[in-house]
Amino acid sequence: MKKSVKRSLLTAGMLIAVYILAGLVSSSLAEENYPLTVSVITSVAQDEERAHRTYIAYSLKAAEENYPGIARLFIALATSEAIHAANFRKILSDLGVSEVKREKNLIKVGSTRANLKKSTKVELNEIDKKYPGILEKIQPENHEEAMRFITYAWQSEKQHRNLLKKIKSGTGIFFNLLAQKIEDTDADFIVCENCGSTLVELPQERCPICFESVEKYKKIEGAE
Repeated sequence: MKKSVKRSLLTAGMLIAVYILAGLVSSSLAEENYPLTVSVITSVAQDEERAHRTYIAYSLKAAEENYPGIARLFIALATSEAIHAANFRKILSDLGVSEVKREKNLIKVGSTRANLKKSTKVELNEIDKKYPGILEKIQPENHEEAMRFITYAWQSEKQHRNLLKKIKSGTGIFFNLLAQKIEDTDADFIVCENCGSTLVELPQERCPICFESVEKYKKIEGAE
C-alpha cells in the first residue's frame, strides 16, 4: 500500500476517533452540567413516544368500531404527543447526548369507551402532577429550552383534557348517545407543529401556547 494511501487512512481514522471522543465529551459535559434535565427529558421523550403509539392504536380501534370522529380525535392527540417527543429529542441532541433507546412496549387496547376513559385519566394525571413536578425538578439547572418545551407540552395536555372532558361523563351508560353526538358534529382537529397545541378552531393570529403564526397549524385528516 502506498504511503499516501496509508497516510490518508490514518488521518481518517484519527478524525473518526476525534469525532467519537468529542461526542463522548459533549455527552459527559451535558450530564455533568444538566444531570436532572438530561434524566428528565430522556424519560419524558420516551413517555411521549409511548403516548403517540398508544393514541394511534386507539384511533385504529375507534375507526374499527365505526367512530371516525373519535378516531380523528385520537390522531390529533397522537400528533401532538409526537411533536412533544421530537422537541425533547432535539434538546438531547443539542446537549450532545447519545441516541436514547426507543421503547417498544406492547400497547394494550380496549374498546373505544374504555380507551377514552383511560386517556382522560392519564391526561389529568399529567396536568395535575407530572409536568408541574418536572418543571420544579429541573428549574434549578435553568435550561431555558427544556423548560420551554416542557411548558409547551403541559399547556397542550390541558387542551387535550378539555377535548376529552366532555367525553368522560359519557363513558358509562350514555356513551353511545354521546359518541353519536360527537360523530354528528364532524369536528375538525388542528395541531400546531411547533408546540403540539390541539384545537378545533383556528386562532385568529397566533398559537395561544407558543405564539407562532397560525400557519403552523395543520388539519388532522383521519387515521394514518
